[in-house]
Parts: sequence; structure tokens; C-alpha cells
Amino acid sequence: MAVISKKIPAPDKVEIRTALLSVFDKTGIVELAQTLSERGVRLLSTGGTYKAIAAAGLDVTDVSEITGFPEIMDGRVKTLHPTVHGGLLAIRDDGEHQEAMKKHGIEGIDLAVINLYPFEEVRAAGGDYPTTVENIDIGGPAMIRASAKNHAYVTILTDPDDYAEFKEQLSVDDGKTAYAFRQRMAAKAYARTAAYDAAISNWFAEALAIDTPRHRVIGGVLKEEMRYGENPHQKAAFYVTGEKRPGVSTAVLIQGKQLSYNNINDTDAAYELVAEFLQAPACAIIKHANPCGVATGSSLVEAYQRALACDSVSAFGGIIALNRILDAETAEEIVKLFTEVIIAPDVTEEAKAIVARKPNLRLLSAGGLPDPRAAGLTAKTVSGGLLVQSRDNGMVEDLELKVVTKRAPTAQELDDMKFAFKVGKHVKSNAVVYAKDGQTAGIGAGQMSRVDSARIAALKAEEAAKALGLAVPMTHGSAVASEAFLPFADGLLSMIAAGATAVIQPGGSMRDQEVIDAANEHGIAMVFTGMRHFRH
Repeated sequence: MAVISKKIPAPDKVEIRTALLSVFDKTGIVELAQTLSERGVRLLSTGGTYKAIAAAGLDVTDVSEITGFPEIMDGRVKTLHPTVHGGLLAIRDDGEHQEAMKKHGIEGIDLAVINLYPFEEVRAAGGDYPTTVENIDIGGPAMIRASAKNHAYVTILTDPDDYAEFKEQLSVDDGKTAYAFRQRMAAKAYARTAAYDAAISNWFAEALAIDTPRHRVIGGVLKEEMRYGENPHQKAAFYVTGEKRPGVSTAVLIQGKQLSYNNINDTDAAYELVAEFLQAPACAIIKHANPCGVATGSSLVEAYQRALACDSVSAFGGIIALNRILDAETAEEIVKLFTEVIIAPDVTEEAKAIVARKPNLRLLSAGGLPDPRAAGLTAKTVSGGLLVQSRDNGMVEDLELKVVTKRAPTAQELDDMKFAFKVGKHVKSNAVVYAKDGQTAGIGAGQMSRVDSARIAALKAEEAAKALGLAVPMTHGSAVASEAFLPFADGLLSMIAAGATAVIQPGGSMRDQEVIDAANEHGIAMVFTGMRHFRH
């Protein structure tokens, strides 16, 4: 395949003589135009940007005057013209390009200030199909890409946050920009159009119910650079996709240090879990992306106290997620324990004052709860690829539970089964969760053997019982959930040995009947959900 080659060295400094300004987000655009005008830069503009600059009393030329063609089709066609793109793409030191510019009356454009129609915002707001399509920008991305390609001679600005640095460039270099700056702005420009097109392609896939499009691109905007990743030797940053799902990416940091990579990961896990419980105040305490205690209560403070009682040792230095507004009484209890992060839908002023006594404690207000039934995508990287899947939005309340044993569960056992299965959905596989009276009694997470998960959960329950001065662990008389089927009866027997009286699991094993027979032999109630919740 032939390779196009132009080996003309890029100049270090390029003077800004002509600028094209065409933006949807007009933040700072008039002030920028004022700076350019004061330096004698010729201003070209379009549509609303032209009106804003002209209204400020600045000398500005409408692009239609240089193209000789008016804006048509409701503004869809205004900059898609050789005079504009020739001015952006011309290699100034190439004789053939110079000759073409003279022949066709094309003036070089040294600066392009362009941002795009708010497609992502319209999509996030749930705009209808025609409205969303109409907010797909065409001329903007075309000019951005043209300017960025020719960054040897053209400065491209796509973000109002870069205007200040650009003005500093002009001040330091007497109206010129440095090549290194133009390179950085070009890189940023291509990232912007890539993210924009990613949002459009993903919206089309969603709107047309295409689950596995040929090309899947996931774009994000830098929210903050992290001090490090999972470990100090790893570099990391936090990018947001624009999805308006309440949680760690959209929450307001009321106080505390910057969240770390691990904080963000664990806080997301905690808040997604606690959002499963809508009917009563609930608390989830997370450590290393796994819950160590989850409970509901008649009040938020009771829910917190019950969650903490499940495993107060592991809760030290954990993440606390609440599904109700953080109040003063609950805040007073939480600050007694060293905690990394608290996240809640909102926080009272009294609670803020109490948490402020712990200045390093991060306090987040999410503004709402994520909908556990909402559709969406999740992704993780593997070597050379991405694994993308729909969000696990299965809810046990929506399932038709099948009693498979001779004894049916009592109403209380059924409630505890559902509670345990909700929690198990958010525990790393293999997962076993014991629950009793709206409280986790023991959690076994991430073991290679489900039997080991059952035993670890029972051991945690015994340790909690000793710490609370209880005669027997809370696993006695509890319901237990397995997030995937029990392949053998040995796992069930471990649960029975821990005192469980009811079991909820997906079913579907070749040895289901063997497991059911063991349950019947011990008088255990068992239900199948038909849905599993692997979490790796």
C-alpha cells in the first residue's frame, strides 16, 4: 500500500493572523475574540458565535462572505466549503499548496476555535430520536480534524479551559504559538472527536438494539488525575463517560482528600449495592470491593449499627454507603470508626458539621440513587481487547422463585433469602451470603471453592458472635444465598452445619437432584431463582 509522505519541517512558532471561531459552548469566546482583535487578528465566524462577537462591538467577518455561499438547510451547511478547509489544511511551505491558494483565493486560517453540538447532553437527557440525530455535529468535527492534522501551521482549540493557556502563549511569544503547544492541542482535538463519535455510535447501537456492533468504542472525559493506581508504582486517572447515573462519578465531594483509585472502585461497588434496597434505610460497608456488612433498619443509624456488627474488624478503613440522607445521629456513630469514604444521596448540614471533625474523611453527596434495574454497559480490559457486557440489572423481586424442596420457606425465610441474594449479586464469586432479619450474618467471597466460601462466611459469623457476646452465631436460623448453582451437596452441607435453614440459589446443575435430596433429608427449604450473578 502506498504511503502519503510530505517531509516539510514544521515551524516552531506560528503567528496568528486569521482565526475562525465557531462554537456551541460560548464560555469565554467573546473575551478570547477581544484578545485576538486587540492583536490585529482577523476574525471569521458563523451563526450564533458571529452574533455574540458582533454584539460585543468587535470587527468580525461572517464565513459566508469568504465562501460566497450562504448558510443553508437550517445551518447544516455553512463551513463545509473548500475556502474553509483549504485555509485549514494548506501546508504553508509547500509550493503547490501556495499556488492552489492563490489560484482559488483561499486565505490561510491560523487558529480554529471550535466545539461541538451537545450530543452527549441531549442523549443523557433522553432526547427523542429526531432531536438526538439533529444534535450530531458534522461541520465541527470536520474542521477540528482538518485543523488538528495541519497542526504544523494551525492551532486548534476545542476546550474553553485551554483559552487561558493560549492567551499566555500569545503574550509570551508576541502573537505566536509554539509547536509543542499545537501538538498538544491537536492530540486533545482528536481525542474529543473520537469520544464524540463513540457516544454517537453507542447511541445508535442502543437505539437500534444492536447488542454487538462491529466496532465498540468507549470514550471518557478526564475528571481527575490520580496520585497513583491500585499500587504506588502505577499511574492512573479517572475518566467519566457522561452517563448521568448517580454514584461516585457524579457525586459532589463535600470534604476530605482526593479519592484514590481504590476509593473510587470501592465506593462504586458500595453504592451500587446499597441501591438494591429501596423500601427501608440500608447501609453497606465495603472493603476491597466486597461487602463485609450489609443491613436494613427502622432508621439509618440502626441500619449502620447492624451492618457494622456483621464484621466490625473488616469494616475498619472501609467504605460506607447509605441509601438515605445522612443525618446527624448516623454521622455521630460513623465517625467513631476510622472510615475512608461515606457516600449518601444527600447530607444534612448537621451531619456535615459532625463529619468535618474528621477532615481526612471523604464525604460524598450523590444527589440520588442509581436505578438497579436500569440498562447500561460495563467494560473491563484484557490483553489486546475489551470485554463489554450489559449491566447486571436482574432483581430477585422480578424473578419467579421455584420451591424445589418438600418444605417451603416461611415468610421470614423468604425475606431473608431475597436479602441474601441481593447482597450476593455484589460479592465476588464464588459467593456465599448468610442473612437473618435484614442483616448479613456472614459473607464468604472470592474463593475458588464454594465450600470454602461457605466455611469462611460461617467463620466470620462466629467471630462476630464472640465480639457481640452472642451465645450462637447469627447463621443459626439464617437463610443463605449462593450467587451460582451448587454443583455438589457438599456446599449445602457446609451451610447446614453453620445453622442455615433455608437456601436460595440459581439451580441448573447436573446434580440439582442430589442437592435437593440433601436439603430434604435435613428439612431445609430451598428455592431456585433461574438467574445467576457471577461477579469477577
